[in-house]
Amino acid sequence: MSKIKICGLSRPCDIDAVNEATPDYIGFVFAKSTRQVSFIQAAVLKQRLKSHIKAVGVFVDAAIEIISAMCQDGVIDMVQLHGSEDADYIKKLKKAVTVPIIKAVRVQSTKQIIESQSIDCDYLLLDTWLKDKQGGSGHVFDWSLIPNLDKPYFLAGGLNTANIRKAASHRPYCLDVSSGAETQGKKDRQKIIELVRLVRSENN
Repeated sequence: MSKIKICGLSRPCDIDAVNEATPDYIGFVFAKSTRQVSFIQAAVLKQRLKSHIKAVGVFVDAAIEIISAMCQDGVIDMVQLHGSEDADYIKKLKKAVTVPIIKAVRVQSTKQIIESQSIDCDYLLLDTWLKDKQGGSGHVFDWSLIPNLDKPYFLAGGLNTANIRKAASHRPYCLDVSSGAETQGKKDRQKIIELVRLVRSENN
């Protein structure tokens, strides 16, 4: 039974849409992106968010002190690492925060996914590999590369209303949607509602 995350929220109306649709997770992007929000913006949006929807902070090679401050202030409930963070970085981060940690893997092979299970994180996030792009590409990778995994994973990369049921058949822990919940680069209330409905109906 897969959960669903709507990533890249940046406006009060985005929060209103997810409060209506009630996905399991939402994402605030703090890395350089068209969806980037500041600490202050995220704090205001989090106050508007229904308390049972967990907020994930998305970071790319950020200072651990910044992530820790956001966790301590309750702005985010989970951390998603989408850069080149290594084992030493994750070890230090785990000492600084108590929230779950997701580590993104830009998929190139089955062997790479299998080896990534040794990363000391709570969840993996399998995303599309594109040169010089860390995520949010809107492109799907070859899901047949995904082996049976012991570590729970988020599945990302080009998910939308047309393919999310097929994605759910791979039984990821969570389906992670960003561009597929947008129209002309902005979050679309109706798409968000439909995506959550599709995932929930697939689970029933």
